[in-house]
Amino acid sequence: MGTKEIKYEGKYLKFINDNSWEYVERKNCSGVAGILAVNDLDEVILVEQFRKSINKNLIEFPAGLVGDSGENEAIETAALRELEEEAGYSAKKVTIVAEGPTSSGLTSETVTLVYAEGLKKVSSGGGVESENIIVHEIPLKEIDIWLKQKEKEGCLIDLKVYSGLYLLNSLRK
Repeated sequence: MGTKEIKYEGKYLKFINDNSWEYVERKNCSGVAGILAVNDLDEVILVEQFRKSINKNLIEFPAGLVGDSGENEAIETAALRELEEEAGYSAKKVTIVAEGPTSSGLTSETVTLVYAEGLKKVSSGGGVESENIIVHEIPLKEIDIWLKQKEKEGCLIDLKVYSGLYLLNSLRK
């Protein structure tokens, strides 16, 4: 059995060496909640924001850290909070539909996808002070064309968008 050694610790991340395997852990949360949401107009809710690590705008589902304010927060509570902060929607109900690693060769982080139902637009969204999020409400029947257009414009598409759309189709049958 190897020894887990913290090689560097920043404000938000720890760089770990565990028996010669190097990876990153988040310090300030217990996971990530990703929100699959479709409004009453049959539009999927996506967000766009610049991501410094890839130096491009990224199209993704609304998502956020669970328990990043130091509290012991349930995934469902974080999902409801993030949906409103990022996209400006409240939801009557969220249900966990899938969980898995984001990049298991790099990080211990996991994402839990939740399905949000009973949506109501309550604000313009856009995130908190440090975020500059653009909210997109795209008719589901046009999503493939829209995603291709965003790629042509230079955006990257988070791969969770494709898996999330698959799950949405399964859930809405």
